[in-house]
Amino acid sequence: MRVTEADLPGVFLIEPRLFPDERGLFLETYHAERYGISGLADLFVQDNLSFSRKGVLRGLHYQIHRAQGKLVTAVQGKIFDVAVDIRRGSPTFGHWFGAVLSSDNFRQMFVPKGYAHGFCVLSDTATVCYKCTDFYSPSGERGLRWDDPRLAIQWPVEEPIISDKDRMYPTLETISEDDLPSFEG
Repeated sequence: MRVTEADLPGVFLIEPRLFPDERGLFLETYHAERYGISGLADLFVQDNLSFSRKGVLRGLHYQIHRAQGKLVTAVQGKIFDVAVDIRRGSPTFGHWFGAVLSSDNFRQMFVPKGYAHGFCVLSDTATVCYKCTDFYSPSGERGLRWDDPRLAIQWPVEEPIISDKDRMYPTLETISEDDLPSFEG
């Protein structure tokens, strides 16, 4: 397993070791001891799965009160996965990192607490699994506009399919400070 820290502190790109043979492929998608040694010692308490079609963009989502770190894997298809630092006072506040995750490369991205997360689907369909460090709390759910001009995320889709809820999220400049996590650096 190869773990690389992204340009944003706490965001990691993980490349699990693959074991292909004539039958197909085997890999460990999570191993607490190995991930812990690599600095990813968070305890995961909930697994989520989404299935989406080409052009769907989900996000940018985050949680306040019960913030979640997420270990994201595309188990089928191909996505462009994005993490945005939204921690008030962080030196990288408003910066983003994106990477292609797919069932060809089996890369994973760890998105820590204090970051917004989203992805868009590049293949005909994609199934995305993500492990979370806390349970989902509807009252803590928040979001950030996917097309916020301040962020200038280079989404690789021209006309994304977006939910009404995601379309209505505010920009980073207009979010109340009470609805943003704090940097504790």
